Amino acid sequence: MSDLTRKTAVELTELMTSGQVSSVEITQAHLDRIAAVDESVHAFLHVDTEGALAQAAAVDARRAAGDELGPLAGVPLALKDVLAQEGVPTTAGSKILEGWKPPYDSTVVARLRAAGIVILGKTNMDEFAMGSSTENSAYGVTRNPWDLNRIPGGSGGGSSAALASYEAPLAIGTDTGGSIRQPGSVTGTVGVKPTYGGTSRYGLIALASSLDTPGPCARTTLDAALLHEAIAGYDPRDSTSIDQPVPPVVEAARRGDVQGLRIGVVKELGGEGYQPGVEARFHEAVELLTKLGAEVVEVSCPNFEYALPAYYLILPSEASSNLAKFDAMRFGLRVGDDGLNDAEKVMGMTRAAGFGAEVKRRIMLGTHALSSGYYDAYYGQAQKVRTLIVQDFERAFEQVDVLVSPSTPTTAFPIGERVNDPIAMYKNDLCTIPTNLAGNAAASFPCGLADEDGLPVGFHVMAPVLRDDRLYTVGAALEAALAEQWGGTLMSKAPELEVSR
Repeated sequence: MSDLTRKTAVELTELMTSGQVSSVEITQAHLDRIAAVDESVHAFLHVDTEGALAQAAAVDARRAAGDELGPLAGVPLALKDVLAQEGVPTTAGSKILEGWKPPYDSTVVARLRAAGIVILGKTNMDEFAMGSSTENSAYGVTRNPWDLNRIPGGSGGGSSAALASYEAPLAIGTDTGGSIRQPGSVTGTVGVKPTYGGTSRYGLIALASSLDTPGPCARTTLDAALLHEAIAGYDPRDSTSIDQPVPPVVEAARRGDVQGLRIGVVKELGGEGYQPGVEARFHEAVELLTKLGAEVVEVSCPNFEYALPAYYLILPSEASSNLAKFDAMRFGLRVGDDGLNDAEKVMGMTRAAGFGAEVKRRIMLGTHALSSGYYDAYYGQAQKVRTLIVQDFERAFEQVDVLVSPSTPTTAFPIGERVNDPIAMYKNDLCTIPTNLAGNAAASFPCGLADEDGLPVGFHVMAPVLRDDRLYTVGAALEAALAEQWGGTLMSKAPELEVSR
């Protein structure tokens, strides 16, 4: 493996700035790495070799001309295949969008381009972001580089796997109920869900509009903070975008001082159903933060218990509305258009052929929850529970600066183990869903390996709205302390992948 693919984004930038290496060389090294290992991992759905090298060459030319460049200019990135990128296939992991090339860039992609970040290609995901394992993709399963027989999380398993397999130093995911943080947890990487409205949803193929949040994925806290800063900020094209300054996330990641920080351990997010090795690493991390000067107390958020059922009424309801646009009339797949079938029949045949089982399941759940006679009993009640969860957070943040829990109840489970058990699959998001319902910021940081299976464990940090910087303060402090204990990063303990050529 090229040494360049082992470097952090910050280290790669330093090498380019000093003239030791070019963005083209760095990009080519990662393209070579993808060619060597992605047959086993399947992190990518589309690799834009020509486009990536052209972007890298443009950054090199600007650097040679003395232009002022951003802190991540020339660094490669893997992009979740749910964000529109002009002229590049964007499928949301679904057959119904196979081959679709958007005529425009999403705001996130536009900001990546403005920052000089090189987009390597689009990563695999659960279809329309519906899933927790990337087993629901219409284009095949992505595998966890720590153990190729295990899931890499979902829905953004392709982005997390690209990081953990050293196919990219940076990635973008989207988080609707934990789809950035849960993959980060099970692959030993950093995954951040910014405050809802802190990153633009314009050009994001919608799942649940009141929940979807694009965010940064990386192997280190500082890399994630730099990427967060690059993509965040107000966007008038997104009606839910917050017109406020981006929180000082990079400064927080560089400082990482938790002295006097008040940390609340959520009583309801632990105990029965949580893997012993996950809880052991979590409590060790809490103890370590205490030694670094943080004040730790237990906090109760009683309505978190109802977050999962509320979420699985709100999300399918919004999804059933958002996915109504895939009707075979405007774009995407069309089945049965032979002149013998009317528009309604063509629409039905297309949706039957184009949507997978999980998407169909959630559309039916959502349509039922929104139907006459059931709206108040289901969707309306779920929104009331959502308010109670917001109130739990508000009361908790009167006592503490951040809340913490395990990121996931278990480590990565074997591929196929839960794919036919939707309820067991949904429980992967027990810890992450409350923050999506409330709209506040949250992140997962690596905190060790479980004793039972030697797989990564994530440490989940939750912060108030627009206090995303607090996530990075905790993450940086924990990362530095653990690196000192381990003599390196958690990723240094990962097994080496066999190359395919």
